[in-house]
Amino acid sequence: MSLNKNLEDDSNQNPRVTWEGCSVLLDVNDGDRLVFARLTAASTLSIGNKKCSLQPLIGCPFGSLFQVENGKDGPYLSRILPTTTEGDNVQKKVYCQIEDESKDNRALVDNNTAQNLTGEDIDAMRRQGATGDEIVQALIANSATFEKKTSFSQEKYRLKKQKKYAPKVLLRRPFTRRYLRVDTLSLLLSMGNVSPHSDVLVLDMVGGILTGAVAERLGGTGIVCNVYLGVTPYPIDIVRMFNFSSETCRRIVRCALTDLCSSHNGTLVQICQPEEVCNFESQSKVRNAWFRCLLSFGFLIISLDHFVQEEKSPLCSISMDETVLSSENGMLDLVPEPSISPAAKACKNTKAGEKASQEAIKLWKENGFSSLIIAAPDVDAWSIVKELLPFLSFSAPFVIYHQYIQPLATCMHNLQLGKMAVGLQISEPWLREYQVLPSRTHPLMQMSAFGGYILSGTKICIDDQR
Repeated sequence: MSLNKNLEDDSNQNPRVTWEGCSVLLDVNDGDRLVFARLTAASTLSIGNKKCSLQPLIGCPFGSLFQVENGKDGPYLSRILPTTTEGDNVQKKVYCQIEDESKDNRALVDNNTAQNLTGEDIDAMRRQGATGDEIVQALIANSATFEKKTSFSQEKYRLKKQKKYAPKVLLRRPFTRRYLRVDTLSLLLSMGNVSPHSDVLVLDMVGGILTGAVAERLGGTGIVCNVYLGVTPYPIDIVRMFNFSSETCRRIVRCALTDLCSSHNGTLVQICQPEEVCNFESQSKVRNAWFRCLLSFGFLIISLDHFVQEEKSPLCSISMDETVLSSENGMLDLVPEPSISPAAKACKNTKAGEKASQEAIKLWKENGFSSLIIAAPDVDAWSIVKELLPFLSFSAPFVIYHQYIQPLATCMHNLQLGKMAVGLQISEPWLREYQVLPSRTHPLMQMSAFGGYILSGTKICIDDQR
């Protein structure tokens, strides 16, 4: 009775509104920093030297904007409700920017004497209960050169002070990018023909971002089979950040490659030669090096110890309810909550990544998978494709991602020699981000220059398989 009630509560959960225990993405100061967080009553967010509770974010719709305010009990996040006057102000700013073409900044000298407001004055305003916006307006009013600046420089000055004295936090729906750039991930899903009611075979060695993206595209239908080499499943902790329902989590399963081969051939076969088998210890070092690199740039907050602990226990399954987040760089501190709400318990009943049943494996043996997607940067592409391609049904697409082009070129050459696929092509994703503002549209100064390479094709039936 209680299980049915939990499932009913899970199905009735509004996906547009946050709830206690869900994962969110916090956009601090319009993209200056992106932080993943799990909303609980005890979770906090550090912005500069201020630490704010995330409890006000529970029950708010995604897309809500919050601003740091000073209260009697310390700083807190206050929700900013949109008003109709903001749109009029934006239009006025655009017209002022177009008309204000005669001003320039040639006569301005940065000698730190233009601001008449001192640090002591700002501290006194804070003690008197002044808000962040009031401090910003006071700084503008006491600036001797503000009116002499162009409208572009005025807006830049205003944003700079706002980020310091009145930082804003945008509550966004979680999305992740690790190893894979956003356009690369989109191409993998498109070229792999991931559509509802499909059975997709996935080799995900990028933390679960590919598995979660495929499951999200299926929309609670079909099956996502995450295959792994050896006896230890690869971590897919990123899947828990998608806030999937219990039904979607049940459709994400794991299966060892040895189990697929034993069902496919009737006997247990060896996957690779000993020299081709990936040393898991070396994989862990490479993965941890990637994590530390991303952590230094502020894009990753999942604890490395969590992954190491998961890798050392070969028989354990990665659970969705384990939340170990790093508090390094002062980005996010999460304190375990002693009490768990019934809604959170309902989400924990079903875990993504359960072992595939023998009936499902037998069905895949007879019919094959509808598509194959591989993202394994640490493994040779051809050694994996020649083992996984037999499990793909005829005329089904396959997509392989790698950060280097040579392994994909070798794999493509071997597929052509064996006449195993048609429509083979290697693509390099290309993405350029633009700043689009009135009278100042140009490419961004800093952007990703490399998105890896993608090998795509369609499996065909050769003569000895008819």
